[in-house]
Amino acid sequence: MAPATTVHASAVLVGARAVLIRGPSGSGKSRLALELLEAARTGTLLFARLVADDRVHLDNTDGRLLARPAEALAGLIEVRGVGLLRMAYEPSAVVGLVVDLAAPDAERLPDQGRRKTKVSGIALPRLAVASGLAPLPGVLTLLNSPGDSWI
Repeated sequence: MAPATTVHASAVLVGARAVLIRGPSGSGKSRLALELLEAARTGTLLFARLVADDRVHLDNTDGRLLARPAEALAGLIEVRGVGLLRMAYEPSAVVGLVVDLAAPDAERLPDQGRRKTKVSGIALPRLAVASGLAPLPGVLTLLNSPGDSWI
């Protein structure tokens, strides 16, 4: 088992797998997490629950990438202009998709090789979103694809 790492990111459990949201400060990680939670509340997604916001602990455990919140931030999410909100959260989840916001290598029609990334030695599907683009439509498209094509 590789040692745990902590990354500046957000994570939301959507169905059986978590979406790990990475990007520079101010790129919209918390906003996308909130949008995914709202999509579940309104029925666009069947289920979504916060795993972590701001700092995510990642562990390579038996070939799966587990995400969990930093203890001091568990159940907290930042809403710009409002502050920190407390909400229900999952203590850990297996990551199934990585979303990179403000990705410098984002392409309109990425080749298959760019739709994967390695995190803690584990290959995962990846969506690279360019600066200035709304990430939710692409994320929802992947999450609502038939079968497990995004996993």
